[in-house]
Amino acid sequence: MSRIERDQGERGSVAAELALALPAVVLAFLLGAGALGAAARQVALQDASADAARLLGRGEGAAAAARVVHVAVPAANVSSSRSGDLVCVTATAEATVGTLIRVPQQASSCALDGGL
Repeated sequence: MSRIERDQGERGSVAAELALALPAVVLAFLLGAGALGAAARQVALQDASADAARLLGRGEGAAAAARVVHVAVPAANVSSSRSGDLVCVTATAEATVGTLIRVPQQASSCALDGGL
């Protein structure tokens, strides 16, 4: 068999390999982008809970603290507690990667309670 005949027998194999590999590459890219988005949301949740704890520590109301968290992460739930001379805020949310993967996220932060 000559080289030309062999090359014609393999014609289309590159297209077939690309057709098989491309969905896996796209899926890996989308999962990576979703994971980065979830990580960014976790950082925003942690930062917002720290801001809310400082607000409560300065004597602001619970509504102001919840508003700070909701501006940063709209679907977050906020709870606060006081223990001794600390006021703590816990914010929880759920990140979704695609439509199938849901990751629960939680961030807590405490500040000195100087508002009492």
